Amino acid sequence: MAMELLQAGVDRSIIALWLGHESVETTRIDLDADLALKEGILAKTTAPGGKPGRYQADDALLSFLKTL
Repeated sequence: MAMELLQAGVDRSIIALWLGHESVETTRIDLDADLALKEGILAKTTAPGGKPGRYQADDALLSFLKTL
């Protein structure tokens, strides 16, 4: 619910009051971004010198990881 309120534009301090939290800092736990929001934000960023898009590990890396 807190995440939906934040996405709807409700201020964090108001959400903290509605949830009965002592401070905005304790509300932070309830406002952890869901995976869709995180993926959307990451899609808008690129590493310096990198190309946009989702990382795909090559076969050598995947083979190594399977041996762990």
